[in-house]
Amino acid sequence: MAANFLIFPFLPLAVLLIFLAPPSCHGGYWPPSPGYYPGSKFRSYTFNQGFKNIWGPNHQSVDNNGLRIWLDTSSGSAFKSIKPFRSGYFGASIKLQPGYTAGVITAFYLSNADAHPGFHDEVDIEFLGTTFGKPYTLQTNVYVRGSGDGNIVGREMKFHLWFDPTQDFHNYAIVWNPREIIFLVDDVPIRWYPRRSAETFPLRPMWIYGSIWDASSWATEDGKYKADYRYQPFIGQFRNFKVGGCTAWASRWCQVATAGPYRSGGLTGQQRGAMRWVQSHYLVYNYCKDSRRDLSKTPECLS
Repeated sequence: MAANFLIFPFLPLAVLLIFLAPPSCHGGYWPPSPGYYPGSKFRSYTFNQGFKNIWGPNHQSVDNNGLRIWLDTSSGSAFKSIKPFRSGYFGASIKLQPGYTAGVITAFYLSNADAHPGFHDEVDIEFLGTTFGKPYTLQTNVYVRGSGDGNIVGREMKFHLWFDPTQDFHNYAIVWNPREIIFLVDDVPIRWYPRRSAETFPLRPMWIYGSIWDASSWATEDGKYKADYRYQPFIGQFRNFKVGGCTAWASRWCQVATAGPYRSGGLTGQQRGAMRWVQSHYLVYNYCKDSRRDLSKTPECLS
């Protein structure tokens, strides 16, 4: 390390961290340290302390360490938080199934679809299944006031990961407050979605959900590869749930969760640097850069 600093004595620290980042076990490079770790600020919950099954109870098993849900030809499974929230930090450690998982989605997300059917809000972390030898895609998405209903207008940003998510548990989180939504992987910010207007930002209370289901029509390479039930069951594992924030019934003085050290929200310069690094190395789709899209429906892309 000292020799490298002598060779590059005038490079900024952030650039040195990128240059010296070690290769990852998944064939890429690890992002530079974000310098702040919001997940450490919230305590862990077991499944039974904060969630309930809402679909496929026979395709779910719970123990003290977490939850397993699975999809086979008869059913998938889903769970939901007991309480709704109007802001917060929402995280879980997740391990995905290896091998052929095309068409299968394992998801951890926020939604108020049950409270506002046909006109709901949603904030997604979705793992899009894959074929042999190809990496999972992590899709982040934001739906606002019915843009996920009927004539769907998504705000997708898709990433590959700098590790193999089937080999171990990794932490995935959403920070949502009245100013912004931030998606994190192992406490590294990968996407920042600021509030630019009430029309493009979810403000109504939402619940936390998790699920595994068959989305063969679109999940893997736009539906080219379908779920193949010769490889069933498809299993998603969740543990170390972390939730901190303001419930729908909390006092107006409830302190909102943030992804950085500032009570006003936002990210530090080091966190922004880590996010830019991830986006430059692992971002594979950005809805604002898609020439096929009508960007007038997503005005934040034009601002």
